[in-house]
Amino acid sequence: MSPRALAALLSLALAGCGSGAESPVSPTEETGECATSGQVGFVRDTLREMYFWYSELPDPDPASFASPEAYLEAVRFRPLDASYSYITTKAASDAFFSDSQFIGLGIAYLQTGDAELRVAQVFPDGSAAEAGLRRGDYLVEVGGRSVVELLQTGGLGAAFGPDEVGVTVALAWRTPSGERQAAVLAKRLVTIPTVSATAVFDVAGARVGYVFFRNFVRPSHEALDSAFAELAGQGVTDLVLDLRYNGGGLVDVAQHLASLIGGSGTAGEVFLAFRHNDKNAHRDTSLLFEDRVGALDLPRLVVIQAGGSASASEAVVNGLRPFMPVTTVGDRSFGKPVGQYGFEFCEKVLYPVAFVVANARDEADYFDGIAADCPAVDDLDRPIADPDEGSLAAALFFLRTGRCRAAAAGEAELRARRRAAGKPFAGDPWRQLVGAY
Repeated sequence: MSPRALAALLSLALAGCGSGAESPVSPTEETGECATSGQVGFVRDTLREMYFWYSELPDPDPASFASPEAYLEAVRFRPLDASYSYITTKAASDAFFSDSQFIGLGIAYLQTGDAELRVAQVFPDGSAAEAGLRRGDYLVEVGGRSVVELLQTGGLGAAFGPDEVGVTVALAWRTPSGERQAAVLAKRLVTIPTVSATAVFDVAGARVGYVFFRNFVRPSHEALDSAFAELAGQGVTDLVLDLRYNGGGLVDVAQHLASLIGGSGTAGEVFLAFRHNDKNAHRDTSLLFEDRVGALDLPRLVVIQAGGSASASEAVVNGLRPFMPVTTVGDRSFGKPVGQYGFEFCEKVLYPVAFVVANARDEADYFDGIAADCPAVDDLDRPIADPDEGSLAAALFFLRTGRCRAAAAGEAELRARRRAAGKPFAGDPWRQLVGAY
């Protein structure tokens, strides 16, 4: 199949970011090549060589663009790449992928209605946690402007201000009990715990492990090994893997996680297969499951997912399905079966879509997202890892009975309203990946 035909099949595309790819020579500050023209020229040349849909690129005058970001927005192949190729700062990229850190207030939120935002997660070392924000709180004002207005005008992302240490943001919020609170919060370097929660439940005589996994970054290797060792020590024979807010990251971490789940039953088998454009067919390769110490050797897997589950999260589901039953609980995932390499230039990193990601059966057809086998709500009125929380309760019910739980009254309407509200984390593609402010 030609790259053009494959592109037509895939539509939306996995953000499993890679590294080490060759590219045109990067412009440098020392030689004065980091003027706007040099940066735009680098992005243009890299796209012409590496971009999966390079044959679809237009050829506008590079001198007409005020930034490399503006050039990328103008030339991306929008039928299939609405937002997946992006440019971010090298500092932000390094902080996230190397240390699971970002500069912000320390919250993640969900748009739960046309005019409603609720806090989904609060990270322990951010100023939001210090101010007392909690999962389930309703954001009312950001930067002195009402959330209703910001959602109507599309100004929400800008209202949070630049991602710089010390930038302050005035927030007002309402607790689920109706109490209004407000504070001025300062942005700082915040660490996202990659394994944010673990638990073990007794379900129909079996020990069921639970892992809330937040992102696929370098520190995840050690965190996953520790979590799986803990679960193995407690005799876990089933697993609920919660990826509801996991926007993806590094494919080698996805390989690590999938290998800990599959164990000896999958070791040496194809986990993911990478397919590039015709200029880079020599880069096509397969990533194999590893034989990892501490693997659980699970016969099946239950995954909690939602609209924020993307890229490497979806690759784990898709990559394991040829070898075991994988039941998805929650809502339809984001839909992104392509990946990127990172190309550094002028203290920035360009991440263009460069390859399609398939499983051992050559399946990469979740461009509209992976459907939930057992629909369930993300129950913001209960904490993560609470067995009565909507999605986790549905997952445990399936493990107990082998059936999907009947939806509670109004649950289907609530899921539909949240889907209609838009993407789970507003802003640029980088923000979609980090999923936090």
